Amino acid sequence: MGAYILRRLLLMIPTVLGIMAVTFIVVQFAPGGPVEQAIARMSNTAVSATASVSGTQQGDFAGQGQENNSTGNSLYRGSRGLSPQLIAQLEKQFGFDKPPLERFGQMLWNYIRFDFGKSYYRDISVIDLIKEKMPVSISLGLWMTLLGYGISIPLGIAKAVRDGSRFDVWTSGVVIVGYALPSFLVGILLIVLFSGGSFLSWFPLRGLTSDNFDQLSLPMKVVDYFWHLALPIVAMAVGSFATLTLLTKNSFMEEIRKQYVTTARAKGLSENQVLYRHVFRNAMLLVIASFPAAFVSAFFSGSLLIETMFSLDGLGLLGFESVLNRDYPVVFATLYIFSVLGLVITLISDLTYMWIDPRIDFEKRGA
Repeated sequence: MGAYILRRLLLMIPTVLGIMAVTFIVVQFAPGGPVEQAIARMSNTAVSATASVSGTQQGDFAGQGQENNSTGNSLYRGSRGLSPQLIAQLEKQFGFDKPPLERFGQMLWNYIRFDFGKSYYRDISVIDLIKEKMPVSISLGLWMTLLGYGISIPLGIAKAVRDGSRFDVWTSGVVIVGYALPSFLVGILLIVLFSGGSFLSWFPLRGLTSDNFDQLSLPMKVVDYFWHLALPIVAMAVGSFATLTLLTKNSFMEEIRKQYVTTARAKGLSENQVLYRHVFRNAMLLVIASFPAAFVSAFFSGSLLIETMFSLDGLGLLGFESVLNRDYPVVFATLYIFSVLGLVITLISDLTYMWIDPRIDFEKRGA
């Protein structure tokens, strides 16, 4: 077990390195970098995504400040009228006065020490910025996952026991329709019906808590918290029931057909004893073991549209704005953190398989 875990941990190093390297190379060719953004703001001109130089050119800025901008020789469009000294100062401010390879190596060294730097456009460190957005993402991811599992598993078991019945057919239709509906469409429908649209005004439309949240008592804080989360969680969760429900049903049906279930029934055990004492553990192996990955996926996926519709400032909106504004420290830091965490969660999922079913041994299989 120890050797298997060690091998998996060691394999994470080149995996994360490869992810960061590919992303860094792609960013070098992305037009409209932070230097160009700053120049555009100074010149009161917009930066066009197709009218900018590539980041590769941005990466080798040493000596560019000596060019005469007034003659139009600068690599930055929109820089005419700005002094070469100012351009060089901007390059140094954003760290583009060094070659790309040196910048990449410095970034990796800082990340190993958990030094993620500061945002280009906000006077705050990247790690503090992520912490600031975490409550929204934790709230959405945690409660959506718990709601999905809390409904899908009992529903899947009930469908397996009543396979082919009218209940099975109708519930399958409902969950499949829910799966087919985009979350943003469900969100719009909920807003129209229950949040000050054309009908009712039962739920708030903005933020994670009310403005007077700090003044409320503890029970009222809990009520206020879930009052704000009700519609976003429902909008995100509606489409998540189908896969887990059908997976649970199929897992139970496969186990129910096996010989040990027939033997347990022949010994006089009740249907509930057979179902929950014998079938449940084997049937739920895949479902339970996938919980860590499902939770992290819901946690870090950050539904941009849902956050925008309900004015929730979470990681999804942060990631979108960071890419749009070319806030590279935030982009790379979040990618690094989520990649490492995703790999660790994958390892935990595999270990969960082994804990639930001791017959599974990845180490003996040479994994």
